[in-house]
Amino acid sequence: MPIYQPWCHGNITRSNAEDLLSKAARDGSFLLRASESIQGAYALCVLYQNCVYTYRILPNEDKKLSVQASEGVPIRFFSMLPELVEAYYSPNMGLITHLQYPVQREEEVEEEPESNSLPPQLPPRNFGPSDGKDSDPKSSEQTCTLSDTFLMRLQHMDMSTIPEEHQMAIQEYFRTSICLDAEQAHSGYHNLPGLKKLTMTICKNLNSEISRILPALEIFHRALDQQLSPGIVQFSKQMSADSGRALSCRLEQLTKLLYSIEDKVKSSVFESVGYEGGHRKSLIPLVTFEVKQEYLGISTKMFLKVDVESGKIYFKKSKDGPDDKYFVHNKILQLVKSQKMHAKLVIVVETEKEKVLRKDLVFDDTKKREGFCQLLQQMKNKHSEKPEPDMITVFVGTWNMGNAGSPHNINSWFQCKGQGKTRDDTADHIPHDFYVIGTQEDPLGDREWADTLKGALRNITNISFKQVAIHTLWNIRIVVLAKPEHENRISHIFSDSVKTGIANTLGNKGAVGVSFMFNGTSFGFVNSHLTSGSEKKLRRNQNYTNILRFLNLGDKKFKPFDIAHQFTHLFWLGDLNYRVELPSTEAEYIVTKIKQQQYQELLNKDQLSMERNDGKVFLHFDEEEIMFAPTYRFERDTREKYAYTKAKATGTKYNLPSWCDRVLRKSYPLVHVVCQAYGCTNDIMTSDHSPVFASFEVGVASQFVSKQDLNSAPQGGIQIMNCVATLLTKSKTKFFIEYHSSCLEKTVKTSEGENTENLEGSIKVWFGNQVELTPIISDPEYLLDQHILICVKSIDCDESYGEGCVALRAAQFCYTEFQITLTHHGERTGTLTGGIQLHTSEGKPTEKLYDFVKVEKDDTVASKGRGCDTNKFSVTQAHDISNPSYIGMSFQRDNAMDKGWSYSMPPKSLPIAGQGSKDPKKGGYDAGSRSPSGPSLNPMGEGEKVPGMFDNPLYGSMKKSHGRGMDQDHQQRDHIAPPDPFFTTSKQADADPDRPPIPIPRNRSYTCSETKPQPPTPVTLTVKKPVVPSRSEGGMAHSRPPVPNKARTGVSEPQTTNTRDYRDSAELPSKHRTPARPGQPLPQKEAHPEVPKMGHSVK
Repeated sequence: MPIYQPWCHGNITRSNAEDLLSKAARDGSFLLRASESIQGAYALCVLYQNCVYTYRILPNEDKKLSVQASEGVPIRFFSMLPELVEAYYSPNMGLITHLQYPVQREEEVEEEPESNSLPPQLPPRNFGPSDGKDSDPKSSEQTCTLSDTFLMRLQHMDMSTIPEEHQMAIQEYFRTSICLDAEQAHSGYHNLPGLKKLTMTICKNLNSEISRILPALEIFHRALDQQLSPGIVQFSKQMSADSGRALSCRLEQLTKLLYSIEDKVKSSVFESVGYEGGHRKSLIPLVTFEVKQEYLGISTKMFLKVDVESGKIYFKKSKDGPDDKYFVHNKILQLVKSQKMHAKLVIVVETEKEKVLRKDLVFDDTKKREGFCQLLQQMKNKHSEKPEPDMITVFVGTWNMGNAGSPHNINSWFQCKGQGKTRDDTADHIPHDFYVIGTQEDPLGDREWADTLKGALRNITNISFKQVAIHTLWNIRIVVLAKPEHENRISHIFSDSVKTGIANTLGNKGAVGVSFMFNGTSFGFVNSHLTSGSEKKLRRNQNYTNILRFLNLGDKKFKPFDIAHQFTHLFWLGDLNYRVELPSTEAEYIVTKIKQQQYQELLNKDQLSMERNDGKVFLHFDEEEIMFAPTYRFERDTREKYAYTKAKATGTKYNLPSWCDRVLRKSYPLVHVVCQAYGCTNDIMTSDHSPVFASFEVGVASQFVSKQDLNSAPQGGIQIMNCVATLLTKSKTKFFIEYHSSCLEKTVKTSEGENTENLEGSIKVWFGNQVELTPIISDPEYLLDQHILICVKSIDCDESYGEGCVALRAAQFCYTEFQITLTHHGERTGTLTGGIQLHTSEGKPTEKLYDFVKVEKDDTVASKGRGCDTNKFSVTQAHDISNPSYIGMSFQRDNAMDKGWSYSMPPKSLPIAGQGSKDPKKGGYDAGSRSPSGPSLNPMGEGEKVPGMFDNPLYGSMKKSHGRGMDQDHQQRDHIAPPDPFFTTSKQADADPDRPPIPIPRNRSYTCSETKPQPPTPVTLTVKKPVVPSRSEGGMAHSRPPVPNKARTGVSEPQTTNTRDYRDSAELPSKHRTPARPGQPLPQKEAHPEVPKMGHSVK
């Protein structure tokens, strides 16, 4: 597309084109942009009566251009775009109106190179082929200029250290041979004979030396290798027979051979000192915790010794006491965290007589409790009988190295030690499954940096991690390392880069990305270095959009979707360069606030948070609460002083301390993802940036192999119906929907929708027909982990007007209504509502590893919220669970806003598939508590405060800290989750305020509907009564006499839904019931008949 034409707007987005035409506000205004759906095609956008009409301009086989205009108009072909545009200035050419007023392209403010460093080094100049030497009169002038430039550079270099013959050879090349090479390149020949002659002259002795040393290296390599490699055996013959071969190829082969030798020697040495499969037999040492055990109100000191490798936990009365009382991993049934007491944990164990005991323990602090839980999860995972993992941990780190090498010890980075939300010392030796490291201004080579990372991880974990991928753009690099045992689970590896430097052609700024499949779960990682400078916020926003649009990762069949929708889990890291937006005169005030660890006032002025709140960047991404000091700009070799001033010829430049280095994430709805750590190091000081770390616990799906006979199993089905899209566009066109998923046999398209309303700036489209999607496997174990990607497209240009995602788990039990936010290229473009119903074969999902740790619900805490519209949605809370990524609420937001997705349940009269199931793990929704407007759910009032129990458990009350944390952020999101399998209510009981709290699982997050309110239901309150848990359904039949209750003083029973805990609506999904009033008995049919009436759990 010729850039000199004012109406040519290049790769601007469709929405930007509509905005420009709307500003023009004259019929006949037009512009051209690149097509988003067809490579090499264009889109002609014309404004008429405040609507935008889009026509595709397609090239044919002869590269002639034609416009897809109205039917009946003869097709005309044009050689050039200006010729085509000139022709359509005439009326009656098949457009809605003839072209009249070209819309000028907006001048983009380009990034200036930073003055504090050398200009970015340009890549070697490439000379493209031309029609002939005489066809370009400037050719000889350019080559002469090239020769003069290099000779001038040579004059300023000290060449006294190189031999005279080499000096003469280099001078001769720049004087004459480079011009000949340039002429060869112009003629289409890329052999560059002059350069080849020069390298052969300089490296004459090196060639002979390679030939001399290579045989010795080959013998050594073959001695290390049990099976002789045919390629290596013939290596010597090839090298000696082709001594005139390009030296670079010979050096590359020699380098590969040396690397191979190094790897084999390392492998042999590691194995000889006790490594097996790349790691030692014993990875995690024994860890002992001092705790207090609570029994009948009496606290006694105890010691818990955790042996991950043998799969045992020892209960000891003294630290040096005997190891005679222990529980094996398969007898440890559940860990239940207390919300109210952040250091308290309940361990549910099974004794030899198949009795279930609850052990109430209090740790020294919350970090110790978290370390204990992580160790036990590691134990359960290590000794699991499952062939494939269903949960992994991912380390994500970002560091702007400041063009300096790394220090010798970088262990604290990978151990998540320093400031912020950090890991406990007891978790130091627990390895992550993946390590994803992004660097910027990285001066090292790929090999050197990868070896540095592997060496550091080997020192910490005793594991030789495998390199999954490494990709570098100039000084921006991403490295992905994985445990050796995962090597065969990783597939479909892609990597790519996008330049966003000056004119989007230089790679000093930009992004690198890697994507892959881990069994049945897709991962994407993006490391970006965005434009610097406090005043260049809008340029950074544009950098983000360009990366989102043009980074080419993932499965090619998901082409309509950008990287924000392609992956189950997407992590975005890097030096995003967003600054604290305060005047430079406030520099000392900022430093004072940092020293006092009072970050909230500064975070309120954080540009990234403000832009996210406005929906301009990272829409529906999530970031853990920042509880660490700004990571930029330090004086090097210290973390005690910020160097926020810089002397320049034009005056003093200020770089205020800022949180430039960040980690954000976005995941599909209703998947498990929990951030375990987010902070920065204190002891790595070679750069003016501190490294940032983040650790995530992530749910994954296996490569499913059905246990059913695919020929005899009933065919599953996914029905999507009653879809209505509201699109924020002025385009005058028709639309259809495409459904994509890896679980579908093929992509499914709907028929053309009906545009029912055309309001100012938006269109409502009704897709009335029910769509039947056929999954490749109908087993619920497989289907419930799948998602459907939805794309609303235009009929005329086949371009996307919005994409979204629906989780099949939402329809696990019955027909479910959904509402999703449609986005395109990072912008909100509308909403889509509809209903989904799932038909699966028989079977029930297995329990996941992340269900092992749950968080209990505290009955005494009333429902409280912040700034939410009570008429819009209600909240059900399962604490510390699942994915907030699609919800799109920053912890700093005070008002309800776009959540990204929500689900509603049908009226109670609808039957529920699977009703009466004994497996509470199958539960994900309670149909009886899903009325979006009825009083059975407690809405969040505007004047209410966030409950203290949602304060960050690792760092105390947020009322004393720096803003809302992730725990509080969860509260503003609509969740509902299945109840604990070991603490369900059995039969109805009298209302008792002293009942123990009931744990709820943290494996799923669910949301209530914002649309189609259901009839209100009677206001009731479920009375909770704990039951002695058991791992098996039939093992709950033993009974004990109830323990007398002690009434709680000063605590009254909840009376209305306005005071009850808003999470009380998380009921057993397979029981189709309404919450009961205080004291009202539940219907007998809703209780498990096999569970006896019980009082308090007896230890």
